[in-house]
Amino acid sequence: MTQSNTPSAEGEFAHWVDEKAEALKFQLGENFPVPPTELHSDALHMETSAQKLEEVLLEHESPTPEFLAELQALKDAQPLTEEELAKQALEAGGADGDENTPE
Repeated sequence: MTQSNTPSAEGEFAHWVDEKAEALKFQLGENFPVPPTELHSDALHMETSAQKLEEVLLEHESPTPEFLAELQALKDAQPLTEEELAKQALEAGGADGDENTPE
C-alpha cells in the first residue's frame, strides 16, 4: 500500500468547512454589527474592561475574569427609573442627532 502526499477527501472537506465558517463569521459581523448601548447609567460604564462583548460573541474568545465580573456588575445594577429613561430619551438626538427632536 502506497501513501500519497495528497490530502484525503475528508481533510479537504474539513478545511473547506473551516474556511466557510470563518468567512461567514466575518460576514455576519459586518451585516449585523452590535449596536452601541444608548441607555446607560452614569455610575456604571458599559465597557471598562479591555475585552469587548463583540469579541466574546462574534470572535468566540473566552471571557476573561474581569469581563465576567463586569457583566455580573451590570446584571446586579439597579434598573433605571422611568424618570432616568425619559431624561436619556429627551437628551438623545436620535438618528438625525438633533436634540430638538428627540426620538
